[in-house]
Amino acid sequence: MDLSAVRRGWPRLATWPRLRLVLGFSIVLGVVPDLLVNGGQPLMTVRTTALGIAGLLAFGVLERWPRQLPHWFARWVLQVLGVALLMPLVTAVMWLASTAPGAPVFWRDNDRLVGWGFMTALALLLAPWTALAALVRQKDALARTQALEFDLQRSELQRQAADARLHLLAAQVAPHFLFNTLANVQALVDAQSPRASAVLRSLVAYLRAAVPRLHESATTLGQEVDLVQAYLELMHMRMPDRLAFALHIDETARPLACPPMILLTLVENAIRHGIDPNEEGGRIDVDVQRHGGRCCVRVTDTGAGIRPGSGGLGTGLSTLRERLDLHFPGHAQLRLSENMPHGVCAEVEFPA
Repeated sequence: MDLSAVRRGWPRLATWPRLRLVLGFSIVLGVVPDLLVNGGQPLMTVRTTALGIAGLLAFGVLERWPRQLPHWFARWVLQVLGVALLMPLVTAVMWLASTAPGAPVFWRDNDRLVGWGFMTALALLLAPWTALAALVRQKDALARTQALEFDLQRSELQRQAADARLHLLAAQVAPHFLFNTLANVQALVDAQSPRASAVLRSLVAYLRAAVPRLHESATTLGQEVDLVQAYLELMHMRMPDRLAFALHIDETARPLACPPMILLTLVENAIRHGIDPNEEGGRIDVDVQRHGGRCCVRVTDTGAGIRPGSGGLGTGLSTLRERLDLHFPGHAQLRLSENMPHGVCAEVEFPA
């Protein structure tokens, strides 16, 4: 027998809920006969309490020992049988202990033998069923606990999957944005533009601040606005005659948390699909407003507009929509509409 395992089990045997239940049931079972038969003497109560505690200890010990059972023998059967077999032994010990000096043993005294038989029969009738009821209750509590643990594990796995998906989408945004910007610099170099060197320096300074944020799970609108302003200034250096822009920022919205690159994606999409294809270029207006518990980010351009059959969604906006769904499940919206007389208005609305 593993004594260390039994010692570890004793705290569980002495738990207050189990002991309280056994004591309550045993005392109620013994008080009534004491009042009706024994004239208020607690004889029956003492005996039923001793039987209850003995059954509780047997139930708890057999719950942990032996540590392994044959596969065909269920532990609950061992517990119920153990409690049942213990009852006659405990009643016999109690009757022997209460035998007066010089008196015959109880099985030679007809009255005492009848009392012992009644108590033993009562114990055999009630104790196994009480053990079965405790097992059913214990199994039900275990099932509820396991269900809660499974729910917690599933929630944790879903959170980890969402975080992994966000990092994957951010990794997709990074090359998408970088390749587009580097292509713009390459066009200036190929054209031998005198602005190429200045644009490249601005790009390096911009990327030094922007790239680390691609791998962050959240940022603030204030940081997003600063990035967008640097990006638009960079694009304005590339095409000073074809791009104009303005930023209208609600200062109370700057501290708000949001997914990284949310505003930059809208602006970059407006330049790529609106300003660049338009021979005359255009203007980009960035509006960030907070209205109570909601924040609205709007990027409007006067470029080429939504081309028929394209739906106006590039890789950047498709990825942004997924990131919004992961970051604000069911509480964020991405809307595209035409900007009359020409151009596109892209709006993102999410909880403040």
